[in-house]
Amino acid sequence: MKEWSIQEIAKLAGTTSRTLRHYGELGLLTPSSVGANGYRRYDSAALLRLQRILLLRELGLGLPQIAEIIARPAAAEAALAAHLAWLRDEQQRLGRQIASVEKTITTLEKGEEPMAEDMFDGFDHTQYKDEVTERWGEKAYAASDGWWRGLDADTKADWRAQTSALNDAWQDAAARGIDPSGAEAQALAARHIAWLRGIPGTPASASGPSAGDLAGYLRGLGDMYVADPRFAANYGGADGAAFVRGVLAVYADALA
Repeated sequence: MKEWSIQEIAKLAGTTSRTLRHYGELGLLTPSSVGANGYRRYDSAALLRLQRILLLRELGLGLPQIAEIIARPAAAEAALAAHLAWLRDEQQRLGRQIASVEKTITTLEKGEEPMAEDMFDGFDHTQYKDEVTERWGEKAYAASDGWWRGLDADTKADWRAQTSALNDAWQDAAARGIDPSGAEAQALAARHIAWLRGIPGTPASASGPSAGDLAGYLRGLGDMYVADPRFAANYGGADGAAFVRGVLAVYADALA
């Protein structure tokens, strides 16, 4: 089995040997072997683990949170699929930003006035605007969008960390095939609803509708997770999203 030195891995990953040693000290990235001379070697499994660590860092998670997430037994393929979906969304958003700035530069070089509607494409948090507006109305979208725009960078990073940890917990539960009506699954549903309550404008928020409406909201949300690949990717794909829908449906039935 091929192994790489710590210097080789640092160069491949665009990081430093010191960072990799720090990850090792925290138990995040254990060398696959250590020679008599003390040199650390890393196999392909370690490289896969490092890739996940770096992706989670990109999401804004701290090292303690990353340690908690990668310690879970969720399949690496499912976890990476969720990360990939996020990266693709970011790629599209950055592409729109680049095109927007390029257009502004070209307009200024021509001595023309930039069009306001063209200047900020890709700078917003609106990738799910159509879905939210169609299902729950423009007021719900406006409330949640205004809330997100008002958060500072640290709070946004913390929210992303909470979301990523919740998604990983769902993937882990689905991979283990736990009973959707069991105590563990229903506790996870309650955690999901608590997460939703933190988003102003959602039917689950503190100022939202009654429990009966909440039940309908949860069923609709589960259907959306399954139907839209962008949402399903958060839960490891269609099978994981179907598991989430089933758990939320049981929770909704108990509210009815």
